[in-house]
Amino acid sequence: MPLHMTKIAFGAKSWSDLASWFENREQFLMTTRYLPKRHEEMVGGSLYWILDHTLVARSPVLGFPRAKDGRWHIELEPQLIRVHPQPRRAHQGWRYLTEEQAPRDLDAGEDAGDAMPGRLAGRLQKLGLI
Repeated sequence: MPLHMTKIAFGAKSWSDLASWFENREQFLMTTRYLPKRHEEMVGGSLYWILDHTLVARSPVLGFPRAKDGRWHIELEPQLIRVHPQPRRAHQGWRYLTEEQAPRDLDAGEDAGDAMPGRLAGRLQKLGLI
């Protein structure tokens, strides 16, 4: 069972911003300073994108090639697969996510619907209301 990770879509202001990162690309490389310790478990897993305190999509992880400058690339399939929205707190870097913790993909034609924004869901959860 592959391991997944989460990453904030830093710089994306909306879903369309995030989706534009993937348009007309044959390869998607994210550069990082450090190789994740559990990188071998993540090949075949996915990187789940956090947008506005909510997991909104995932991109399958293909590998972790070394960059020319000594850093590392996280090679992703150049596609976004929408997932059932799930509130997630902001963090730096990446966090691991097991298969059981990962939100399910949205089915074809299924809409995220009236999903509560992650920031609001987090506040209500702190108050014990959800």
